[in-house]
Amino acid sequence: MLEIRTDIEIASDPEHLWSILTDFAAYPQWNPFVRTIQGEAITGERLSVSVQPEGGKAMTFRPTVLLAAPHQELRWLGHVLLPGIFDGEHYFQIAPIAPGRLQFIHGEKFSGILVAFAKAKLEGSTKAGFEAMNKAIKNRAENRQQALGDFQE
Repeated sequence: MLEIRTDIEIASDPEHLWSILTDFAAYPQWNPFVRTIQGEAITGERLSVSVQPEGGKAMTFRPTVLLAAPHQELRWLGHVLLPGIFDGEHYFQIAPIAPGRLQFIHGEKFSGILVAFAKAKLEGSTKAGFEAMNKAIKNRAENRQQALGDFQE
């Protein structure tokens, strides 16, 4: 097994960040890595997810949502070909650290017989894609929070 784990601190509340994370229709407007998601963030549902690392090819897969805990965690499991060949358990976790501040944890656990052959790519362009998405969701959350704060003053 190989795990890629990234995190970023965001000035937001969990409800606001969850609304951005699960607004799949808006992903093409802001997300540089997960280009599209079709479906709903409901445990047991199937999604259609298209990812494209910078400089890489787009890949679409159909994972099953393992967990959709509002304001806390979204997790899905996808397979390439058949289970056990190349599996990815992708997760997004929202962990409050102080009022108005949270840690956004974004990662994936890869398993299967082909993972060893893709290790360099996973630790390179895939991890870079996670980090690019983290920065983009931080920017989206904090800019909206700032705009709301400016409006209320």
